[in-house]
Amino acid sequence: MTNKKTILLVDDDDDLREALAEQFSFEDDFKVLTADAAKPGMELARSEPVDIIIFDVGLPDMDGREACRHLRKDGVNTPILLLTAQSGDADHVLGLRSGADDFLAKPISFVVLLERVQSQLRRHQQSEDAVLQVGPYRFKPSMKLLVDGEDKKTRLTEKETNILKYLYRAGGQPVAREELLDQVWGYHREANTHTLETHVYRLRQKIEPDPQHARLLITESGGYRLQM
Repeated sequence: MTNKKTILLVDDDDDLREALAEQFSFEDDFKVLTADAAKPGMELARSEPVDIIIFDVGLPDMDGREACRHLRKDGVNTPILLLTAQSGDADHVLGLRSGADDFLAKPISFVVLLERVQSQLRRHQQSEDAVLQVGPYRFKPSMKLLVDGEDKKTRLTEKETNILKYLYRAGGQPVAREELLDQVWGYHREANTHTLETHVYRLRQKIEPDPQHARLLITESGGYRLQM
């Protein structure tokens, strides 16, 4: 089963916020957090594992672009999409300069908004800033780190990180050993299937409650699969 992506929706228009939250909730891939002002939205963005943020520009306590700027300064790399009643080029440029990833003018088509959200999620998932959900862990490739539900941290080696990242991006599909060797080691002379198996063994010691009966990193015929 695919892990749901968490959307943080920050808008002071109660009707619009509730309508969008309801529409996103109908999609199997999403769960929604909401806030009606910038400051509570920023607190949620800092404290919750959020996958994408939708900020209205015209919030009562702070311009959404300024909120975006603050979050970027705080190191929040989550994709941010801005909504605005203005559609001019100058407003678009100001939004992007604040650190936003995308900009959408009201009135909003939910179909268009959904496509923009999915596009940003796909792009972010391929970046090193992504925080990926792997079973009970938050996986942070750029930090070579796994964090469980109790905030216990597990450090990974570079090769373990790259194996896990490549399997994650396969979307739960099996990956052949030769493909993993190519992607992680580049078919270096010193790398062979035994090298890969050794790294997978060590990775299982870190992520599996019972490494002898793997439930996350599954052996398939000719390769491996990450249970999504």
